[in-house]
Amino acid sequence: MSLFLLFSLASAQPAAPVPIPAANELREQIAAADARLFWAAFEGCAPEALGDVLAPDFRMIHDRAGLAVESRAAFLESMERQCAAREPGGENPGYANRRLIVPGTRIIRPMGDWGALEQGEHVFFERRASGAWELVGGARYMHLWQWMPAEGKFRLTQSYSYDHGAAAPYPGDPSDEPAQ
Repeated sequence: MSLFLLFSLASAQPAAPVPIPAANELREQIAAADARLFWAAFEGCAPEALGDVLAPDFRMIHDRAGLAVESRAAFLESMERQCAAREPGGENPGYANRRLIVPGTRIIRPMGDWGALEQGEHVFFERRASGAWELVGGARYMHLWQWMPAEGKFRLTQSYSYDHGAAAPYPGDPSDEPAQ
């Protein structure tokens, strides 16, 4: 075998699986992935950023809609339509919304070497014509994140969104930009 062929075969080998992070790093990675997910789905309206966060078999179950999203592909298509509607000339030009976690409610639990369970409460805002953010509701959520050892990261496999309704006033000023 030529040296070139041996080098090509060696460099084509998949990377060694990465073990699931320890508890503190696991929590930091989940919090960062959660922030990317909601920024892309709400304020950033960037569906292309969601594909890297969601597992191919992602599903969302919602207390009002039941099985609201049956796959990553369906979610991405829905987000593309919603973001297009926000563009000038769209059905909802200039619309903006944001999600903030209620401080002190997020709990992230390791689930063995498989992944993690995240749960918490969040509130939702919509930007008004004045530029002010108005609190429009709140809910609880639970996310099941699977560790992908070959990728060295978590992907969201299941999202449960429930107890939607009015929300207590958010502590702090919602016009402040959230940390990304």
